[in-house]
Amino acid sequence: MTIKILAINQLEKLRDIDAYSCYRATGTDPQFEFELRSDFSKGGWFHLQMYLDAIQGSVSSPCLYPDYGDGFSESTKIPIAEPNEDGISNTIFPLLPGLQRLRFDPSDRTLTVKVGDPSLVAVSRWTAFRQMSETIVEWHALTSPEEHGRLHQTYIRNALGSFVTKGIRTTGSKVYSDYVSALRAGGKSYDAWVRKYDDPKLLDFSAIRKDIDALKHTPKISVLIPVYNSPEKWLRMCIESVLGQIYGNWELCIADDNSTSPHIKRVLEEYRQRDSRIKVIYRTSNGHISKCSNSALELATGDFVALLDNDDELPPDALYEIAKAVNAHPEWKLIFSDEDKIDENGRRYDPYFKSDWNYDLFLSHNCISHLGVYLTELIRSLGGFAVGMEGSQDWDLALRCVEKLKPAEIGHIPRILYHWRAIPGSTALAPGEKNYAHFAAMRAIQGHLDRIGSTGVVSDLEGFSGNYRVTYAVPTPAPTVSIIIPTRDGYELLKQCVESVLARTDYSKYEIIIVDNQSKDPEALRYMREMSEKGVVRVIDFDEPFNYSRLNNFAAAKIDSDILVLMNNDIEVISPTWLSEMVSQACQPGVGAVGAKLYYPDDTIQHGGVILGFNGVGVHAYAGCPKEWLGPLLRAKLKQRLSAVTAACLAVPRLKFEEVGGFDEALTVAYNDVDLCLKLDAAGYRNVFTPYAELYHHESATRGSDESGAKSQRLASETEQMMSRWGDKIRYDPYYNVNYSTTGATFDLAFPPRDPYAAEMAH
Repeated sequence: MTIKILAINQLEKLRDIDAYSCYRATGTDPQFEFELRSDFSKGGWFHLQMYLDAIQGSVSSPCLYPDYGDGFSESTKIPIAEPNEDGISNTIFPLLPGLQRLRFDPSDRTLTVKVGDPSLVAVSRWTAFRQMSETIVEWHALTSPEEHGRLHQTYIRNALGSFVTKGIRTTGSKVYSDYVSALRAGGKSYDAWVRKYDDPKLLDFSAIRKDIDALKHTPKISVLIPVYNSPEKWLRMCIESVLGQIYGNWELCIADDNSTSPHIKRVLEEYRQRDSRIKVIYRTSNGHISKCSNSALELATGDFVALLDNDDELPPDALYEIAKAVNAHPEWKLIFSDEDKIDENGRRYDPYFKSDWNYDLFLSHNCISHLGVYLTELIRSLGGFAVGMEGSQDWDLALRCVEKLKPAEIGHIPRILYHWRAIPGSTALAPGEKNYAHFAAMRAIQGHLDRIGSTGVVSDLEGFSGNYRVTYAVPTPAPTVSIIIPTRDGYELLKQCVESVLARTDYSKYEIIIVDNQSKDPEALRYMREMSEKGVVRVIDFDEPFNYSRLNNFAAAKIDSDILVLMNNDIEVISPTWLSEMVSQACQPGVGAVGAKLYYPDDTIQHGGVILGFNGVGVHAYAGCPKEWLGPLLRAKLKQRLSAVTAACLAVPRLKFEEVGGFDEALTVAYNDVDLCLKLDAAGYRNVFTPYAELYHHESATRGSDESGAKSQRLASETEQMMSRWGDKIRYDPYYNVNYSTTGATFDLAFPPRDPYAAEMAH
């Protein structure tokens, strides 16, 4: 049923367009209010459909604010779907009984917008459940087509099972949470992103050619293609994608691995005669992809070698972007780009917007892969592709290159420069299609670890072929560890924290230090006294106003342990191996801080590392997502380097903590952990997030919110300090791709993307 909406804040009425009302936002907080009928006050599930089309600016994070008698609040905010290409937004959401007003905010930024009177109708719980489930499954299909069947079956089975046994009232919150996650991203699909920002039709070929003419250095790029019985259609499209390059200083080096399909030689000879830059060698015996790639490498005369599979494609600007990067970064000897997949119908999907060079993530999965470009003399000096590593020969090659390179010699271009063909038999369609590749990857990683003298042992992640875990041995003798737990009162939380550490920690060489910050609660004081008398903990008194940074510096100065573990008093240990995992990682060469994966008590994610520049200084990755959330390309479940991790549970070698001066005591509450991590990063250490140390975090249960009064002013001051000190780093986090958004939810697509060249200038 259609209802009316009224403009109530920062909206100027303009002339109507196409029978729709048109408004211009005069600020960043435009607001409408719905005219409600009395039956809405009963609560229940509702379906909202409305027309919403931005003429200027963009609709960003539209939402509803219900007022149940206490005014509008962020705590009850309801996200709604961003409009599709036809300007239609469809959303399912619950309302509680007692609704008095309902506010609609179309965007969190200025815009000019056409709106139509919305339709808001009550629906049954079953209808709401069914429609939300469909949206969730559809989003799975968009984000992970190769996993869609399994995810679909698992989700529907679990959700329906819970529905049958417990009813929709119980399952509603879980399904709704998943629905909201899908909703936030669904209106900004990769299809829409490609059409707006990455369609080859958008390229200005004339401007690119002028830019090429102005380059000081035009490196010759040898594109290597090993061929074996590739279907003619895909082989032609692959070769045509090279011929279509705007940058012209390339050669195409094709090696045929004694193919049995008669069309192969006919096609290759046709192209060889068509363009003198195409070279072909025919092997007389089938040697598999490593030997075939080495045969192609023998033909190469270029400065750099680019690897291309015989059924994949390059966009027209791929080699231009490589040449431009080589001019901007003459030190780069290994270059990689972002990539996506392309199906038989030419639809692109499943983009991998990568981190900049990320060693720890590279040991978890092949985040170099496509498009990979190597200095020719480098790979020749290593003997080319290793026979016996077929299926993961490019990963093995990159690992051997990494052993010879400095991090500054490995460069990332945050552009989609490679389309990976997803057809039956391809690992792009399903990593398990070539099981030998999975085991070759394990051998490649383990070989690398062995060559560099690491204690790391690689194992696979069951159910996620192509992704791996490296576990490091704790040094002998085991490092000593001091777990520092600041507290003020909070008896129940402190007791839970301490006793979970004592009961669920398999690492033996640790001590617990409680830093008492002016506790008054008799129960808390009694507990600390008794535990101290038993010799279970050591209590240090800090009799000053709360200052998290000073408090921890004060405690650290009294400690001579090898490793400091900073822990909030509202942490609860889940797994016995948490400390062994964090200590073993903290002992690796070049590692600064190590962060754990934290969950809220309802088993949603609280912390998966810190993403800088998101909604200001930064936020926790995946916050609010279900515990088993995979993240893009499984990143939520993989060990990796990040700019920062939270000090709610953080391990750091004591000497490195002291080297960078510990915490900045001017940052009394907020961002001191981010600042510490960035100081470690600036000192040449890498901060690592490990999802294999899992704990619960009953967040800020004893300190309260920072969103009002003096706390709000203090937060604003500390934010200003961080931006002044680390502004460039914060604006362009090297481990968070510029093609991801810095508003909404972490790892949403950016509409539009941020400028990758501004990111380069920042670093």
